[in-house]
Amino acid sequence: MRSLAYDTAFRARARRTQGWGIGLLTVAGLLWIWFAILLLTPYEVEHNYNTTTCHARISADDLHDTSRVCAEARDWPKLLGYLGASVPFAVVGSVLAAIGSSTHRAAEYRAEVTRLDTASD
Repeated sequence: MRSLAYDTAFRARARRTQGWGIGLLTVAGLLWIWFAILLLTPYEVEHNYNTTTCHARISADDLHDTSRVCAEARDWPKLLGYLGASVPFAVVGSVLAAIGSSTHRAAEYRAEVTRLDTASD
């Protein structure tokens, strides 16, 4: 009965590792979504008691926008910082999800091989 308890705990650890990986991938995905929202949506900036409507950062109209206020409100290094912040979450999340999934699959394989060996004897 001890091997069954160990196998159950092993599979639980594998699922927990896979869950952490999926959670970290979700955080990376949310950072990508936030980057896309900041990049693709128009926005307003308050400056000197005036509200300036700015075009989306990616649009061609932004090239003709002479307002420095708009450019400073959403500058490229800040936007790319969100992408840079998502990289560690994506890498670690992918590794943990792959390890958890393969570990659980290996445990299932070993249990099935053991069951088939005992059934044939």
